[in-house]
Amino acid sequence: MNSFPFVGIAVLGGVAVTLQGQFMGIMEQNFGTKGSVFITYGSGGLIVVLFTLICGVNLENWREVPWYAYGAGILGLVIVSSIGFVIPRLGVAGGFMLIVASQFVLAALIDNFGWFQASIRPLDFTRLAGLGMMLVGVWLVNR
Repeated sequence: MNSFPFVGIAVLGGVAVTLQGQFMGIMEQNFGTKGSVFITYGSGGLIVVLFTLICGVNLENWREVPWYAYGAGILGLVIVSSIGFVIPRLGVAGGFMLIVASQFVLAALIDNFGWFQASIRPLDFTRLAGLGMMLVGVWLVNR
């Protein structure tokens, strides 16, 4: 399997998250956290509605989705709000270092214990060492 398209999509997503953080920081300073979240979700929601009206959506298997997965939208609000609040105060690099580091730590725990239907990938010494180095990097960027 050629992984190049997946790498490109991941990089595009990373670029989008970083730009969104900076843009939300600007809006947060002018409109406050609630205003910037409203604009971000309002514009995104409008695009999703238009896209769904044009292309349709299949929700037939909604009963097969675990109840907790429906919290993704609420978690999105937490993500967007925290990014908009933190970036103007800690900077883009400092804020995202903390955000990404916390993602990696939780992801490693989810993998290790198989929470939320994840495939189990044990937290061995190499992974722990990688997490440790990343946390040192977070400290160095935010000192």
